[in-house]
Amino acid sequence: MREILRPLAAALGLAAMMALLSSSAVFAQAKQAPKQAPAPAAKQQAAPPPQAPPPMKQMALTEKQIEGVLAASKEMDAITDKIPANAKPDPKVDAQLDAVAKKNGFASYAEYNDVTDNISMVLAGFDPATKQYVGPEAVLKAQIAAVQADKKMPAKDKKQALADMNEALKTPAPAIENKGNIDLVAKYYDKLAAALQDDQ
Repeated sequence: MREILRPLAAALGLAAMMALLSSSAVFAQAKQAPKQAPAPAAKQQAAPPPQAPPPMKQMALTEKQIEGVLAASKEMDAITDKIPANAKPDPKVDAQLDAVAKKNGFASYAEYNDVTDNISMVLAGFDPATKQYVGPEAVLKAQIAAVQADKKMPAKDKKQALADMNEALKTPAPAIENKGNIDLVAKYYDKLAAALQDDQ
């Protein structure tokens, strides 16, 4: 049963990552948008169509950052696993996360998150069977084919999984700007996959 769910979990993890990249960009955009006074009623115009959110902040990763993520991941998970879904921000939890991040070489938990987002973006493009970078779209298409070929998965679950994965295909992942990140993540692939993909 675990083998059946592994491609599904990985695919849904990729779909969740793509959604997270979009939603975190929207949140960041909303946070940064300056507040303006409403225009007088006579001068108000129709709102312009919504623009695509800005892409995630990409960075060139370093070995030190990757080693810091690997060192911090278990302790970070121990803290974040205790946070209930839809919980309001808690300054005490934020302080704990910042402390773990700083202990592992990051300026803050926000920097740790930026680094893990960049690592996860690269990991999403690795074929788990070959451990080679093929791109997130190719990985997702292979996972769709695996789910379609799975004779043991219940029809209802298969239909939902395929719908989710096909929806994820409609939102292309951003191109990796720092190609050196691929080689660096490949070097630590097994450790990173174990530390980060289990969280998805």
